[in-house]
This record gives sequence, C-alpha cells and structure tokens, in this order.
Amino acid sequence: MNLLWLQSGGCGGCTLSWLGAEGESLFMMLADENLELIWHPSLSEESAGEALKLIAGCADGSLPLDILCVEGAVLRGPNGSGRFHLLSGSGQPMLSWVRALAARARHVVAVGTCAAYGGVTAAGVNPGDACGLQFDGDVPGGLLGADFRAGGGLPVVNIAGCPTHPDWINETLISLARGALVREDLDDFCRPRFYADQLVHHGCPRNEFYEFKASADKPSDQGCLMEQMGCKGTQAHADCNTRLWNGSGSCLRGGYACIRCTDPGFEEPGHPFAETPKIAGIPLGLPSDMPKAWFIALAALSKSATPARVRENAKADHLLRAPTVKKAGR
Repeated sequence: MNLLWLQSGGCGGCTLSWLGAEGESLFMMLADENLELIWHPSLSEESAGEALKLIAGCADGSLPLDILCVEGAVLRGPNGSGRFHLLSGSGQPMLSWVRALAARARHVVAVGTCAAYGGVTAAGVNPGDACGLQFDGDVPGGLLGADFRAGGGLPVVNIAGCPTHPDWINETLISLARGALVREDLDDFCRPRFYADQLVHHGCPRNEFYEFKASADKPSDQGCLMEQMGCKGTQAHADCNTRLWNGSGSCLRGGYACIRCTDPGFEEPGHPFAETPKIAGIPLGLPSDMPKAWFIALAALSKSATPARVRENAKADHLLRAPTVKKAGR
C-alpha cells in the first residue's frame, strides 16, 4: 500500500512524536505491513522536483494512492482561495492538492488535532480560516465536507492529539493495511476507538488524591489537579496514562494538567488552561457521565474521609508520609 504524507498548517509536532515510536524501527514496521512511504516532507530523500512529480502522479491517478496522511490544519484563506498556503514549487494552494489527492485515496487520515478539527492553528480570530479535513471544530464539514468518503468507504480517520501518540498512528496505519478498520471502530468524532474509548483519568497516578478530593493548589503539588488546576482528564478521550509516552511519561506524570487535546475546541477552553472554572465552588467540567448532584455528595463525603497522609502529601512536592504498614489479614 502506498502512503503519502503531507504537512499543512501546523508545527510538525506529530511527525516528531511519530519518530519517537518505540519497539522496532519505524521503517521496519512499515515494511512488515507492506506500507510504502512514497513521500514524507521530513523523512524522504527526493528533491523538490521529484517530490512534486510523485504528488502529481498520485493526484492524477497514474500512481496508486492507498493512504493519504495530512498533518496540520488546512488554510482556506484568504476568502476561500487557500493562497495563504501554497505547496512549495507548485504555485497551487495546498487545499487544492488535498482535495485532489483525497478524491483518489483509498483512505484519508488526519494526523493530529489540527488536521482533524483545526486545533491550535484555528484558535483566536483564525485569520487563515484554518479547519480540519472533515470537521471545523466540532461541526462536521471542514475542507472535504460532511458526506466525504474515501475510496475504501471510510470518512476521514481522525488520529486526534496535540501531538498524537506514535502508537495511535502506527496502530491505525496497521489496521488500515490489514483491512481491519471499519466505521464502527471510529467514535462520533471519527477517532479510532482503540484509544478514544478510554479516558485520560484511567491509570492516572494521582487517582488516590482524586478519590479523596485532596487537591493541588500549585503546579508542584502532588494532589489532584482537577479541582483547582484545570485538569480535564476525567473527560478527555485518550489512554495517555495506560499507554505511556516514551515508555514512562504523560502530562499528569510530568506535573501538568490534562487539557483534553484530543477533543475539538480544546485550544479555546474559555479560561486559562491551568485554572478550573467554577460556579458556586463547583467545577463546571465534571467527570464524564457523572450528574452534578452526585459529584457534590461524593466530594463532600470523600473530603470528610480523607486520611491525614493523603491530605498532607497532596499539598507537598514530595512524599511526606508513606502508607501505614499493616500485617496481612488485618
């Protein structure tokens, strides 16, 4: 299967993340799955002219295109012309190339939240009129339209994340190469469900503090980051704390609150990322599927039962009190 990767309006961070994939080398993985990376702007050796010839061949159908990967949002400005972003050396807007290639591709993959929904590139007043391939924020449409289906029958597959995890990319590509990805394997925002059916909260190293609502007050504290520090891990769809980054890390393990970067609109939460908006002392962003009344009751009960050890450790930047050693059966 031929795989073509284009970079549009973004930072290239998803490519950098992809190169950090663990296990066998990236190129060995592609070879094992019979995936031919015919061109990637950061990894390929072709000259500019050779690259344009390859891309043009895919666009006119003379070179089969099985998987089109686009990283970064598509810039539609000014006035829908797309001329804020021309494909270097072609004189043509990137959006024109993406449309032509998507019409030929068996599968289309948006790599990262920018390509999926617009992401950081679409934040603020969005002077570039940036959008995702098949979503504009959380609204279906984007560049290709809500009804777009690639040659293989799927809508755009959105590997959302800022950046996306390298395993999410590899497992999606492998599933496509094996013909094992169907529409039911994608959620409402067309993210692969193998990671989007999880919550960042699952496996969070701060879960004991969350259970007792023992909250951090400042970034260096060990406590739960939800109540005061803006953490949205209980709402964010990803498996970041069970599928670690670089074998050992995640945002929460690094001391930073989850900002829900796999969701459309994460870039403009309406409040500072490291602050939790509240009404009458109750966080607006409650855990997924939890009624507000239940949260209030459980939070009050949890705080009243908080062990002194948990309360003290939550406000410290290191372990102050270790768990009590008890004999088995007591």
